[in-house]
Amino acid sequence: MTAGLSDNDALADARERLLAGRPVGAGVRASVLTSWQRCQILGIPADRIAVPYHQDLDLDSDLIRAASPVLDRLNSALRGMRMSVLVCDEQARIVRRRVDDPSLRKVLDARELAPGFAYAEEIAGTNGIGTALVERGPALVHGQEHFVESLQVFTCAAVPIRDPLSGQSRGLLDLTCLREDADPGMVALVRDAAREIERRLLEQTAERERALLQTVIQARLAASGDRAAALLLPEAGELVGLGAPGGDPLGRGDRLILEEKAAELISLGQAAVVEVALPHGRAATLLSRPVTCSSGETGIAVEAVLPGGGLRRLATARSATPYENAITLPAPRTTAPSAWTASSAQTTVAEPPSVTDECLIAVGEPGVGRLALLARQRLELLTEAGVRIGTTLDVTRTAEELTEVAIPRLADFVAVDLPDVVLMGEEPTGVNGAAMRRVALGAVNGDSQLYPVGHLVTFVPATPQARCLATGQSVLSPLPTPASAWMPEDPGRAQKVRASGIHSAIAVPLLARGVVLGVATFFRLEHRGPFEGDDLSLAAELAGRAAVCIDNARRFTLERATALTLQRSLLPHSLPEQNAVEAAHRYLPAQAGVGGDWYDIIPLSGARVALVVGDVVGHGLHASATMGRLRTAVQNFSDLDLPVDEVLAHLDDLVGRLDLDEDPDGAAGAGIIGATCLYAVYDPVSQRCTMARAGHPAPALVLPDGTVELPEVPAGPPLGLGCVPFETVDIAMPEGSRLVLYTDGLIEHRDRDIDVALDRLRRVLTHDPLRSPEETCDALLGALLPTQPSDDVALLVARTRALNADQVAQWDVPADPAAVSGIRTEVTRQLADWDLEELAFSTELVISELVTNAIRYAGAPIQVRLLRDRTLICEVSDGSSTSPRLRRSATTDEGGRGLFLVAQLAQRWGTRHTAGGKVIWTEQSLPSGAVTPG
Repeated sequence: MTAGLSDNDALADARERLLAGRPVGAGVRASVLTSWQRCQILGIPADRIAVPYHQDLDLDSDLIRAASPVLDRLNSALRGMRMSVLVCDEQARIVRRRVDDPSLRKVLDARELAPGFAYAEEIAGTNGIGTALVERGPALVHGQEHFVESLQVFTCAAVPIRDPLSGQSRGLLDLTCLREDADPGMVALVRDAAREIERRLLEQTAERERALLQTVIQARLAASGDRAAALLLPEAGELVGLGAPGGDPLGRGDRLILEEKAAELISLGQAAVVEVALPHGRAATLLSRPVTCSSGETGIAVEAVLPGGGLRRLATARSATPYENAITLPAPRTTAPSAWTASSAQTTVAEPPSVTDECLIAVGEPGVGRLALLARQRLELLTEAGVRIGTTLDVTRTAEELTEVAIPRLADFVAVDLPDVVLMGEEPTGVNGAAMRRVALGAVNGDSQLYPVGHLVTFVPATPQARCLATGQSVLSPLPTPASAWMPEDPGRAQKVRASGIHSAIAVPLLARGVVLGVATFFRLEHRGPFEGDDLSLAAELAGRAAVCIDNARRFTLERATALTLQRSLLPHSLPEQNAVEAAHRYLPAQAGVGGDWYDIIPLSGARVALVVGDVVGHGLHASATMGRLRTAVQNFSDLDLPVDEVLAHLDDLVGRLDLDEDPDGAAGAGIIGATCLYAVYDPVSQRCTMARAGHPAPALVLPDGTVELPEVPAGPPLGLGCVPFETVDIAMPEGSRLVLYTDGLIEHRDRDIDVALDRLRRVLTHDPLRSPEETCDALLGALLPTQPSDDVALLVARTRALNADQVAQWDVPADPAAVSGIRTEVTRQLADWDLEELAFSTELVISELVTNAIRYAGAPIQVRLLRDRTLICEVSDGSSTSPRLRRSATTDEGGRGLFLVAQLAQRWGTRHTAGGKVIWTEQSLPSGAVTPG
């Protein structure tokens, strides 16, 4: 199989998924998937095909005559290759087939790929012929991309053939071979052949015009008796003028005016008389009449009658009708001569006015003419520009799209230059005389010797670019001579530019909202005529559309940069110091804009740690600001040591209140569109993790032995709905386990099924269980993140640690005041074992006060626990849910100073509730020189 074409089981599986009504997933080209979906809607069976046969084929049509020589050359070039050439009409009926290989011919006949059979997509499903006609563009359908199974042995490359004048589809050219013989170059080969057929169709039209012209000339010579008069026949697609024997009485400017009006008269397809104003107060009369040649072709001849003489009568070879019986003249008028059309009020007369000279301006078929053809081509180019320019919100890519649209139909080279401030998203304050960066350079072929992309260009006043930037107007100019005037700062390069054949240029300012953003320059080579006025208007229109798109992209770049700065300022700059987990994190903004994804690691009491990942729907500043509010709220709720489900419940209430906010104008909708969150708490003492989620993707867990699990965390509703309580799950996480938390941007993509992404995530995590969290982040992003992510991604990987048994001491305390003395002794002994004698006095006071309060005001069971982590943690738990309250006692009070004393001795203290009561905890800093575990 040639590189570039794939035919695998994944494609077949995607097709089966489509037929079963399931998501197709990745691996299917967008054009093929769209065709499959059309076939499914039409109810085309995938296991059989019944193509109709037609006998009424036009085997002598213009298309066949134009295609025959091309088929001969193409078939000769493919000799020795197992490939067939098919020509189809606009109804997808095969009208001509060329195939030399007997084995391929047998396969084609077995599947009725033969003249007379129609392969429209609505009948035969996805195939090269029918799909190309539906898509109105080149189509390559390979192997299992065919919708019907019997056609999957083939690869088909087809390109529509359009009438060069009307733009209507005349049929198509198709190359078909067995799929094992397929080659990606088939599309380029058939495209070139189709363009050659279109050129021959245009030549056929020109030949008919030449025959009509010859008829007119013969009639004129017969009428005048001048057998020596010579005629230069036209090139294909050109209007032809004929002057009087003594020379052309019309100047170039006059002839251009009359040719434009002649094309309009030809398009009317009827006899008429039109007076046309010429410069300097002059006027000419155009006469148009039907003409028929000996072969039966009919057309319109347009002749200019100049004032001052008599009109020689002209008859066609097939009709002796004199001119005066086929023309009309304008009604009498009292104003000065002016241009008017045949649709004006008219009166039939018997004799035309007296003239001295006449010349043939144009002969053509109705609706056909060079200017009419150019007008249609320009309209097509503008239509295409509206589709192709501005497909992304990237400044550089938009500039490149302008060059791609303009080449080669308008220019041979196109350069786009912008100030650096525009590339950074800012609005330029003044570009006249400023240095500009070349951001795009398109070329039809070869090396233009122009400055390359990335070069910093400064235009001096002599150049068209500087003139257009100074005036804000488009400038059409030939390259100046000497060439050094074009690039005075680089004479050597200027000479090379001249030597490359560039001879004409148009410089157009990129103007949007009254601000000049840069300049686009269009160049032509000498093999084409210089730019004219119509080209200037067309270039200005293209540049104007591109300027608006560049400005949109610039403003998006600025907003994205601002939102990204805000986003990164609201995310953690560094992870907090803690010994519960070893963590790594990543945040990647989306291609379309910064969103509201965030992550956090929050140290909790008892050496525990909270792991948080959340996502705010939307992009831009509002999403980033909302993310900052929610992250701050999660930190505040976590500081209260609330259970996991209660943290999400409070966050859900907050989002619900924010959603009810109104904007300054009183319109609802300034709140949060939607938000999700996953909140997990890991305890290194018990080596267990409690987690809950609100509409967020479930995490992945990698155990120390490399086993990958997706814990079944109950999927709560997104934040803000407030409909049901959140459920928690508690799982064991042995030391060395990796917990992977992420936002949906990592696994969800429009071109990929989520099941495929989760399977790939499993494989990446299983690959190497000894990876560090940093390595795990890099591996996941490399395997799962698309080239241009449509959503931002937050990723948090935490590898668990555990507090060793020698770091934990725990005692049960009876509900007897006499037990306080004994527990103080045990605590002092444990501190001595940990080499923390310096903390003995303060710790005894803290333990005495907390245990005494538990015995006096709470109840059993009472327990004391010491943890030696980064700090010395003292915990006293009891069976009461009543939290103590710190208060400042008056000088006359006999009690109430115990908890105040504890707060003074400890670095931090607090209360957390448990299922059976509460825990009062304190943290004291370790003495200087003490060894910190972990």
